[in-house]
Amino acid sequence: MRVTAAVVEELDAPFTLAELELDEPGPGEALVRVVATGICHTDEITRHGDLPMPFPGVLGHEGAGVVEAVGPGVTGVEVGDHVVIGWPSCGTCAHCREGQPRYCARLGEALCGGGRLLGPRAGESALRRTDGEKVHSHFFGQSSFATHALAWADALVVVPTSAPLEVLGPLACGIATGAGAVFNTAQPGPGSSIVVYGVGAVGLAAVMAAKLSPATRIIAVDRHANRLELARRYGATHTIDATDTDPVAAVHEICGGPADYALECTGVIPVVRQAADSVGMLGTCVLIGGAPAGAELSLDHLTTLWGKRIVGVLGGGGRSGTLIGTLVNLNAQGRFPFHELVELYDLPDIEKALEDALSGRVLKPVLRMPSGS
Repeated sequence: MRVTAAVVEELDAPFTLAELELDEPGPGEALVRVVATGICHTDEITRHGDLPMPFPGVLGHEGAGVVEAVGPGVTGVEVGDHVVIGWPSCGTCAHCREGQPRYCARLGEALCGGGRLLGPRAGESALRRTDGEKVHSHFFGQSSFATHALAWADALVVVPTSAPLEVLGPLACGIATGAGAVFNTAQPGPGSSIVVYGVGAVGLAAVMAAKLSPATRIIAVDRHANRLELARRYGATHTIDATDTDPVAAVHEICGGPADYALECTGVIPVVRQAADSVGMLGTCVLIGGAPAGAELSLDHLTTLWGKRIVGVLGGGGRSGTLIGTLVNLNAQGRFPFHELVELYDLPDIEKALEDALSGRVLKPVLRMPSGS
């Protein structure tokens, strides 16, 4: 079928709209009409080479839409279902079998191999130009910067038809990453303290999640006063403006010592060290933000040796269905208002949306697909 997609032609190239051909769903696959898809920092760094996606290709990995067709053998979703497109995984490696598909042994291939991960056409792209030239697909299993996406059906998360599809896409990655880092990884206990470094969309989702936990001190650290104000609105009990304050010293003052948990949402290496230094003996520092490829960090050996944990998290951990379903329900109950972070753009305005996100003008840009697509 014919689709409209935002194509990256080569490394560092801009997004350009093009008409492409998309395969019909084969065994185990589903065709999703994309209603809207979030723009994530990962999309931007991928087109600049920090993830090895082959080009020309279509990015986008926070898609939500409606199932229009399913291939042979699909039983988990039906035509007409409203879905968020979750991360792909092989389903058979040890991590997948143990309930941690975010850490699938074939993760690199699944996220940015440029083609299908599974099925009889594994490794093949589902996209091509009208003249037959291949365009790489299946970024994070979806390539949702397009009017339609072909996904592995088992990766889809069915959501209630009452849920607002236009804003649900970020639950596939960015928003789920922040919230899942709290729910699945940190799991703060009664009376604990948690500090969030960087309160963009991911960090604010973490603050919202921390508010739903029994933590009694929720500290937000950023250099932007407007974001710190939002953090207070969404649950932070304390804020630190890192522009002119040593955040580690400030955290220790607020907590009367080190914090129990720190979430690092920026990917800025000096900030990573600050987050690690904010927690002490038996404390946990959770690394969330994506640093440039090849980035390295250093830690103080002795204080890390004293029971400190440095833990990375991808996509919030756990299973997509459980985490996304929980966040949809919490949002419907008014307890997780992530939709307030979203600003909508039309697909042709993708470069403007990226520019606004990078400048900090918007927290979470989401692209709407053309009506009738």
